[in-house]
Amino acid sequence: MLDASVVLALLNNEAGADKLTPELLSNATCSTVNLAEVQTKLVSAGGSPDEAWEDALSPIREAAPFTGEHAKIAGSLVAQTRTLGLSLGDRACLALGLALKAPVYTADKSWKKLKLGVRIHVIR
Repeated sequence: MLDASVVLALLNNEAGADKLTPELLSNATCSTVNLAEVQTKLVSAGGSPDEAWEDALSPIREAAPFTGEHAKIAGSLVAQTRTLGLSLGDRACLALGLALKAPVYTADKSWKKLKLGVRIHVIR
């Protein structure tokens, strides 16, 4: 499960992107909520919407729909994540990781402090 910060790190060749191996990326999933975040950043930086969407999808295998179950999990995580300032998008990523029992990858160092029952990998 990739957070928007990881997708952006890959697309912008930022620090930590080298930790994401081709093998890992061949199985990578990203929430549609996080893809909306990536799309927003790319379009805000001047990219065309269609090219930005293609770029957002390029490093992942699957765009996972954000379901009602995921929304409930994400909303429930607010108590555990509030002090770290995690956004709805951050909690959406974690919710999908929890629902799929999949490790989560992020560039946000504050996630190291979380104990949620899902493995969290911080790339920088």
